[in-house]
Amino acid sequence: MRMVDSHFHWRPRSVLEHICARKNYPLAKPNKKDGYTYWRREGGRHTSNVGGEWFDLDAQLAHMDNLGHDIDVVCSIGPFSVAFSDFEPEEGRDIAMMWNEEMAAKQRQHAGRFYGTGALPLADTRVAIEVMEHAVNDLGLVGMNLPGSIGGDTHIDAERLEPFYARAEELGVTLFMHPTDGIYEDILDGYGGALYLSLGRVVDVSVAAYRLVLSGIMERHPNLKIFLSHTGGALPYQSGRMDKNSGAAKLPQKPSNYIKRMYTDTVSPHSAGMKFAIDYYGVDHIMYGTDYPCWDPATCLALFAEIGVSAADQEKIFNGNARRILGLKEPQPAKSQSSVREAVPV
Repeated sequence: MRMVDSHFHWRPRSVLEHICARKNYPLAKPNKKDGYTYWRREGGRHTSNVGGEWFDLDAQLAHMDNLGHDIDVVCSIGPFSVAFSDFEPEEGRDIAMMWNEEMAAKQRQHAGRFYGTGALPLADTRVAIEVMEHAVNDLGLVGMNLPGSIGGDTHIDAERLEPFYARAEELGVTLFMHPTDGIYEDILDGYGGALYLSLGRVVDVSVAAYRLVLSGIMERHPNLKIFLSHTGGALPYQSGRMDKNSGAAKLPQKPSNYIKRMYTDTVSPHSAGMKFAIDYYGVDHIMYGTDYPCWDPATCLALFAEIGVSAADQEKIFNGNARRILGLKEPQPAKSQSSVREAVPV
């Protein structure tokens, strides 16, 4: 079966090496796992500490080849997406563009197999729009990464960002929303990270996405495309509570109507969670994803098989939805020499 993994992570070493060369915070340093550790500010916890498996795209694609399917991947940033908003706007722009150029280079190298999404520096709205336009219009990336929190300016529903969302809607850009490890790690500490990793990231992405609803951004921009990671976080499961308790926001529609306009993936190590996401959002809003290398694709496929999805719906979730929603273009097959000769006028 031909598949698209819509939630896949690879990071370019060159960008991390560039940040390692900085003298002040934010900064990064090589770690003992052949990867990098990143700190947003002095005295704070690191917000990224990943190993070499995040930086070896050839090995990652080879792993996909062993799953028994033809799998194309859509590469998003994950928690590190907040980093580009940690720098002063001009430097954040330059580092984000460096990241985006690397994504575009891999997309060209692995045409039809690897699709890249862009980094956003959100500390300055004008710069964010500039970087998005370059990533989409000039580099051909298939989406942009929207962090759940933005450096010291923690709210993605800030009034100053309204022109950014308007431009994203106009361009038809899909915004990939992922938790960032920027806020909730501090209040969900202890237990070796178990509390934060189990619930903190779900809270992060859920609060961020619901801010887009309560602020009216989803109402004012009805064609805005939001891809919400991890089967929608807590939103599908607490949807009734949100409809019940959100009257003060004075939205024209029920909050759940806006939530159901979003898109999500199959990243839940729980087949019942996958099934509920499909039932809640509808099959046309679900894209297969594995969160690799954070999670094992073989396990994801095994759990998905437990749900009993029809063949027609499987084709949508595994392949068709991602190509439709993200506008993925497959490379044209090369013409044979004989066909080229036949096409030449005589």
